Amino acid sequence: MNETRPTASQLGAIAIVAGESDAAQAALQVLSARHDTVALEEAAVIVALGGDGFMLETLHKTLKDDAAVYGMNFGSVGFLMNEYAEDRLEARLARAERVTLRPLRMRATGVDRTVHEALAINEVSVLRETRQTAKIRIRIDGKARMDELVCDGVMVATSAGSTAYNLSAHGPIIPVGAGLVALTPISAFRPRRWRGALLPDAVTVVFEVIEADKRPVSAVADFTEVRDVAEVEIFQDREHTLTLLFDPEHNLEERIVAEQFLP
Repeated sequence: MNETRPTASQLGAIAIVAGESDAAQAALQVLSARHDTVALEEAAVIVALGGDGFMLETLHKTLKDDAAVYGMNFGSVGFLMNEYAEDRLEARLARAERVTLRPLRMRATGVDRTVHEALAINEVSVLRETRQTAKIRIRIDGKARMDELVCDGVMVATSAGSTAYNLSAHGPIIPVGAGLVALTPISAFRPRRWRGALLPDAVTVVFEVIEADKRPVSAVADFTEVRDVAEVEIFQDREHTLTLLFDPEHNLEERIVAEQFLP
């Protein structure tokens, strides 16, 4: 959802962080010389210089803070980023549109019964670990919806993540604010014609691994991986809110709509 834009006086302290590429590091030096900056944990606004992967890393680092993140692209796709420019940074931040997102929480139980939790901004996926296909039972809000999905894997993706791995797996693109998540199979063998489902974002999805010892499966929340899982519970995390800033002429909602018309 879009919120009221801040004025320049309301921006507060700015931190600037950058990925490892030479171009991003050079931009960090230029912008840091032009603006007063603070440490990441003290910032009200964080300017992230890098690609989508670096943006995800930055968002994960700031989950417990209330800082808004404004990305400038030094990656290959830059779906979550704005175009880079050296000039008028504070003016761009002041007129930027705010988009509020909530991450998914993954609660993965291993075959040894240990429980691991992690947050995902893009998606939570389960994937086969060996040459054998995975067999997954899917429960939604406690009700079994699919007794056995034979596949390479299956995921739950947010609207922000719907254009990432989910799109590569032929899942649907979800507009921001639609209140939906995508349940998308990865190389499904049976049922062969099942393409997944769109679900309300308030649901709880459980992936139960069938024959977990014979057909080991891993669970991944963005870049946090848990090996050899028996069950994975996924639900929207209500404790954390993420705020991204986008230039009005290139906002996230427009990108999600435009992505659906690309050749």
